[in-house]
Amino acid sequence: MRIVGLTGGIASGKSTVSNLFKSHGFPVVDADLVARDVLKKGTGGWKKVVAAFGEDILLDDGEVNRPRLGQVVFSNPEKRQLLNRLLAPYISSGIFWEILKLWMKGFKVIVLDVPLLFEAKMDKWTKPIIVVWVDPETQIRRLIVRDRTGEEDARNRINAQMPLDLKRNEADIVIDNSGSLDDLNDQFKNVLFEVSKPLTWTEFWLSRQGAIVSLVSVILGVLLCKKRFNTVGL
Repeated sequence: MRIVGLTGGIASGKSTVSNLFKSHGFPVVDADLVARDVLKKGTGGWKKVVAAFGEDILLDDGEVNRPRLGQVVFSNPEKRQLLNRLLAPYISSGIFWEILKLWMKGFKVIVLDVPLLFEAKMDKWTKPIIVVWVDPETQIRRLIVRDRTGEEDARNRINAQMPLDLKRNEADIVIDNSGSLDDLNDQFKNVLFEVSKPLTWTEFWLSRQGAIVSLVSVILGVLLCKKRFNTVGL
């Protein structure tokens, strides 16, 4: 199985690229969706977060007020790190099970969409790693328009993440999303070519098909050894 790592920064256009993968038939494991699930009322993640940040971050129905929690952690690096530490085990577990379900279905290539791919050390699971990059001023402008926020808030949220230039340096493939949607689509064609290449032997043996071949090979080997043993006994 090939696990393609997809990451970027806030307002870089990563979600757009993720949707392009989906439109071309690639299954996508979205870490943001997993994170929402682990924060649902009554879950282990929910209990940890409420214990750490108090009930002020809850809505009237008991669910987490995500914008409120975001304001708390984006303005305080220590609280942001605490939140990441609390949720990391639950998110990693959720991602693992999503990957396992796709493995069981026989998918050979999946896309792992994780904003904190490098920070969470999940880049070790993936190859190739795709970083959706955008120049800083375009990123700020898009974030202000998208979230209807002020420039100071936008800069604080961007600065709370690993710099895009550092992510770009760690990438196998860089998508420059500073231009138009047509520019993005043109670059995505090259990305499709790369991720659609035949699996390496290692990737094949990690796929469900490879596991089946391995199992059949072991069974045949045992049967042949048993047959030879019986022949020698005669």
